[in-house]
Amino acid sequence: MVVQTYLSGSTAVKIAASAEAAVSSGKIAAGDRLPPVRDLAKQLNVNPATIAAAYRLLQERGIAFAEGRRGTIIRAASPASPPVPVTLPPNVRDLASGNPAADLVPNLAPFLRKLDGTPRLYRDELNDPELVALARKQFHADGVPSDSVAVVSGALDGIERVLREQLRPGDRVLVEDPCFTGVADLLHALALVPVPVAIDDEGLLPAAIQRSPAAQAIIVTPRAQNPTGAAFAERRGRQLRTILRQRPELLIIEDDHAGPVAGAPYVTLVDSARGRWAVVRSVSKSLGPDLRVAIMAGDARTIARVEGRQTLGIRWVSHILQRLVVALWNDKNVHKQLARAERTYTQRRMALIDALRTHDIDAHGASGLNVWIPLPEESAVIQSLFQRGWAVAAGERYRIKTPPAIRVTTASLDTQDAHKFANDLAEVLRPARRTAAGS
Repeated sequence: MVVQTYLSGSTAVKIAASAEAAVSSGKIAAGDRLPPVRDLAKQLNVNPATIAAAYRLLQERGIAFAEGRRGTIIRAASPASPPVPVTLPPNVRDLASGNPAADLVPNLAPFLRKLDGTPRLYRDELNDPELVALARKQFHADGVPSDSVAVVSGALDGIERVLREQLRPGDRVLVEDPCFTGVADLLHALALVPVPVAIDDEGLLPAAIQRSPAAQAIIVTPRAQNPTGAAFAERRGRQLRTILRQRPELLIIEDDHAGPVAGAPYVTLVDSARGRWAVVRSVSKSLGPDLRVAIMAGDARTIARVEGRQTLGIRWVSHILQRLVVALWNDKNVHKQLARAERTYTQRRMALIDALRTHDIDAHGASGLNVWIPLPEESAVIQSLFQRGWAVAAGERYRIKTPPAIRVTTASLDTQDAHKFANDLAEVLRPARRTAAGS
């Protein structure tokens, strides 16, 4: 086994460090299986318990994961091997990145010129009071309690901070299946155990929640679910709230990453009676990914813990960014642009779903910027689409028990291109359908 040649050391820490160094240098790749514990113990002349401890360290760092009899495997998204930027050929259209459309995101230049340049200093307030007031108004309108509010650096930053303050390695977390890759990667990096819960176009299935095992937390996306576009209907929300009241100890984390451009109203599962909860609302999809700002409402203890830990690390989210968000939220033209973006994203999403329907291809996208297309298999379809000028995301990274699919970002896909993509996908699938029909 080639992997064994890169592992060395006489202690668990040194052996884990050698594996991490090999992953960082590319000598050990994602998907590689580490040697069986006893085999590596014999090679390094150490106790098997030392190897087992080294593998646990790699799992706690999010570099590897254990998969029963298959052994310990290097993760695809590992802190030891940052993702390499992928440059697409000029003839290939990017429908994989999940970006908002550049022409539907506000131009920041005029707002930057108007910002107050007065320096902010240590001991100033952590959070801009006007930003917090505006956030409270938004949360209140959506039925989310907003007595306690924090400012964090994006949705995943907020989710990570809550998980770190409330959970411990080995705790189980209920997640949507399929779920956002960032959430899955984050859970593995924190040595938390994701437990899949089935969803449909209206989000989490009540029966699946009732059947789910005991867990310490649940992470949900009430609208613009990534990758499927699922969105809670009000009736589904009521059903889920009734079920979750039977689990009062469960930490609920809601990820509202798309906010005002989601294309669906916000239906929350939290209320002021719940002991542990957080709702994170990012501005990345609506105002631009480079604005690393998200507002988080939560129970008083959770918000206090998050802000307390912030003061030990990043201290605060840049007040320049906070004031920029305030300026954008207060601008009437920006509100009109966000309304136009929401309408446009809905039109483009539905245009692709309708175009696929003419070819009898099933697709899902009740809200958000993406369409989820179930398929018999992924790799060959993705390669064929790439040859025809389309880059799409493989469903493999998103799904746990869900069957194969691809995710298509429709944010910048106009109606004409939607029909062209649907025609190309139908052509790609036609041989497989002929084979299935003749079998």
